[in-house]
Amino acid sequence: MTAQDIIFIGAPVDSGKDRKGCIMGPDAYRTAGLEDTLAGLGCTVIDNGNLTAEQTEIPDHDHLVALPQTVGWTRTLHAAAVEAAPKGLPIFLGGDHSLALGTVTGIADHAASVGKPLFVLWLDAHTDYHTPDTTSSGNLHGTPVAYFTGRDGFDAFPAVNNPVPTANICMMGLRSVDPEEHAALADTEMHIADMRAIDEFGIRAPLAHFLDRVAAADGLLHVSLDVDFLDPDIAPAVGTTVPGGATLREAHLIMEMLHDSGRVTSLDLVELNPFMDERGRTASLMVDLTASLMGRRVFDRPTRSFV
Repeated sequence: MTAQDIIFIGAPVDSGKDRKGCIMGPDAYRTAGLEDTLAGLGCTVIDNGNLTAEQTEIPDHDHLVALPQTVGWTRTLHAAAVEAAPKGLPIFLGGDHSLALGTVTGIADHAASVGKPLFVLWLDAHTDYHTPDTTSSGNLHGTPVAYFTGRDGFDAFPAVNNPVPTANICMMGLRSVDPEEHAALADTEMHIADMRAIDEFGIRAPLAHFLDRVAAADGLLHVSLDVDFLDPDIAPAVGTTVPGGATLREAHLIMEMLHDSGRVTSLDLVELNPFMDERGRTASLMVDLTASLMGRRVFDRPTRSFV
């Protein structure tokens, strides 16, 4: 991957769950210096500012949290992804993970328009494979993978034109999967490297295997990075902390391998809740990981202190 045009799309989505704070995420990335960092790597950065959700006529739901707002965000982000993808590498600055309902379906439509398959690398503690019918919490940030793979139950949402085949998805870092999701995943071809597998065999081999498949298919690759993929000891600014996540070096290795592959064409940065951060350390870490994705090498990293 060489230096290129980067398009920031601010998505202050805060409707996908009860706990609020992700609305501040996009501006936290900007404050942490994401644009200057990427510009320093030779990238041209275009900041399209923060979007607002399309207004809908959908009524509130008795169980699903903020359904009308999340459907509105899905429509808005789908359109934004379709528009931005031909122009550069869009980075969607979230916002909770329900934003992927729109970003991935939009990127999938773009991939179909250029005749290439879309692959998705899902870096998350959770599978987000619930449907509106199976989620016990009603939080729609736990449903995007089910939506963009074409599962039933999303009648209130826009139709998915180009579902992502489950064989084209790799999930890494899983360590909190509900029984309903576990049962549904058994019927898929999804590539899964949970933290047990990573502990036993390392993080390089499963990612290398997946990237080889992307390259062999000449596919586009969308990366969706949730803060809770990381261990909360290094990334506390998330409302869904699960102990035992990826270490600093594991996360950077993933990003470095992605850069070396040259396959990444779009990126979500999600679930950053600055209200829960410690002097901006999580936002700064996410900026550093994005820099690794865009080519910063080990010896190039700046010295930083959080004390």
